[in-house]
Amino acid sequence: MKKRIDRRQFLRSTAAVGASLYLSPSALGQSGGSKSDNINVALLGAGAQGQVLMNAILKMGKNSGIRFKAVCDIWTAYNQRRVSRILKAYRHEHNTYVDYREMLDKEKDLDAVIIATPDFWHAEHTVACLKAGLHVYCEKEMSNTLEGARKMVEAAREAGKLLQIGHQRRSNPRYIYCYEKLIKEARLLNRITTVNGQWNRSKAACEDLGWGGEKYAIDGESLAKYGFKSMKQFRNWRWYKGLGGGPIVDLGSHQIDIYNWFLGAQPRSVIASGGTDYWEGHEWYDNVMAIYEYETEQGVVRAFYQTLTTNSSQGYFETFMGDEGTLVISEASSRGSVYRESWVKEDKWDKWVKKGYLKKEQGKDPSAGSSAAVDVRDTVPAAKYGLPVTMDKPFHQPHIENFFDAIRGRTKLNCPAEIGYETAVTVLKVNEAVEAARKLDFKPEEFA
Repeated sequence: MKKRIDRRQFLRSTAAVGASLYLSPSALGQSGGSKSDNINVALLGAGAQGQVLMNAILKMGKNSGIRFKAVCDIWTAYNQRRVSRILKAYRHEHNTYVDYREMLDKEKDLDAVIIATPDFWHAEHTVACLKAGLHVYCEKEMSNTLEGARKMVEAAREAGKLLQIGHQRRSNPRYIYCYEKLIKEARLLNRITTVNGQWNRSKAACEDLGWGGEKYAIDGESLAKYGFKSMKQFRNWRWYKGLGGGPIVDLGSHQIDIYNWFLGAQPRSVIASGGTDYWEGHEWYDNVMAIYEYETEQGVVRAFYQTLTTNSSQGYFETFMGDEGTLVISEASSRGSVYRESWVKEDKWDKWVKKGYLKKEQGKDPSAGSSAAVDVRDTVPAAKYGLPVTMDKPFHQPHIENFFDAIRGRTKLNCPAEIGYETAVTVLKVNEAVEAARKLDFKPEEFA
């Protein structure tokens, strides 16, 4: 008689088989299990981002098969208590912990861990969870150091477990559609020559966070144990070197990751400028502007990126400009259009409209000519087209779903550890360029 294998053993053993066949990043997605199997998860880091991920999972519904079994957070007076109360309301019976090591030691029925702790903890937490035989979804930035990110990649390979990095645009149907249909298949932009992107936040959105007074404060000994000097530093860790990676990591990495993806390349150089010009008491700069150079199959692409923390003008978006068209895309569903250059004949794009790839905006085609005289310095406005794909889920939900589907063997990870590492290399180099005040080159082996 064959020995019976329980659900958890099955999920783990089949995932290990798939990952042991490692040939490329996508091979890590070959894990097994029935889609009807429940997946038991723990939330490690119950702060603002952890709550965003938890809510995205809860939005999947009571029949998703995902069950929270544990919550771990050092701020017991607020984060842990708040999240625990929400999960109980959704009938997720679970245990609570302060130290992740105790959680891993006591929780014997976990399949996966969602990690949303501060960046400087990501490597240690991820490696420990992978070694414990668990699949991991880790928020970006993968790590605030390349050494830490490299350890995470190695641990995932050695453990034969899945490691998804939280660059959630990789699973957003609007981004996938634009890349696969408009850029790769229809080639509406033709040769991409320039990229622009930004994430601007208002002063009000970037004020230091408080903690509700002594009633909610963590004692000094506990803070020191977990790497913080004070409650102010604990609440605003993103602004401190050694804890976070600055605004280029917090905000820019989401969008710069899309640069690499859509261009199908890694940058060859970067030059950047930034400074602590406005805020006081911050170690990281409050603004940064960077220019990357990419060498693609079609030629050189220069890509500009900025992030501000004093003005929210035009919010956040990415613009990919080619010699025949422009794509403007954002995670915000209100922004997403394609523009045909005026010299490109409308007939060339009409076939894609008829196929449903684009939605022609109403109104006269600006490239059709006009009786009004045009100044020689002006360019005829580009014709505007809309996107037929919408995104009606919380931003992080499709990426989380991709992670769980990969555990069940139904798909491959959209952002496995190797991709997350390449993005970390791309983004963290900006901090070096700001410090060096000069152009820095990337070496191909840095991305390996």
